[in-house]
Amino acid sequence: MIALNFGFGALEGEFWRLVFVMTRIAAALFAAPLFGATTVPPQVRVMASGAVAVLVCNWTSVAAPPNLLSLVGMLAVAQEALIGLAMGFVLQLSFAAPIIAAELIGGGMGLSIATTADPVSGAHSPALGQYFSVVLTVLFLGLGAHLNWFSLLVESYRAFPPGSAWFSGGRMALVAGFATQMFSTALLIALPVTLLLLLVQVMAGIISRSAPSLNLFSLGLPASVLAGLLALIASAPLLTDRLSDLAQTAVAQSGALLEK
Repeated sequence: MIALNFGFGALEGEFWRLVFVMTRIAAALFAAPLFGATTVPPQVRVMASGAVAVLVCNWTSVAAPPNLLSLVGMLAVAQEALIGLAMGFVLQLSFAAPIIAAELIGGGMGLSIATTADPVSGAHSPALGQYFSVVLTVLFLGLGAHLNWFSLLVESYRAFPPGSAWFSGGRMALVAGFATQMFSTALLIALPVTLLLLLVQVMAGIISRSAPSLNLFSLGLPASVLAGLLALIASAPLLTDRLSDLAQTAVAQSGALLEK
């Protein structure tokens, strides 16, 4: 299998087949927003990848390259990692939409400086972004979208078995097209709140021009924060619908990568 013989015969061949199958699964879990979080220990990812790989080896007839250390074998491993990273990266694009929407809303409310460390990505994100991310995560898990994503990950071995042609410019363009949908979804999420904040800021500007003695910062910032909170409460049902559609769209986009 890898030009090394440890004397275990067929058992050794099945072991390297399992390791080869784990490549695509581990890459997908590494790039996925929930399973690839910094708070998830690497041991948990390895165990999850091994568990899914055992199912794939039993359900599909995936064959590993005869020699993994050869050029053909290394190219096959790289292609497996590329497919897994692409499927996980599509989920990352979908989960980034609420963060962008929170940036727009926070800038209008004057809360752009209120950032906190994101335990999922390890980077700093706006406080509202944490709220949106938690809501999207709950909806993603509650709707069973993670199970559908795992089903697509297993189905990818039937659609594109190892050694088949998957990498193409069209698929990379498809991933880039998903990025444009991310920005449009973020705009749809932030539009109701930012529209109300725009009206509040226009009213604050009119009042400051009519009464120059008033301090614009002492009047405009509390009004923007209060209006933003009221808008978030009023648009909570709409936000839930948008995030539910986003969770389903994320899985649908991952499935679109498997279409020939």
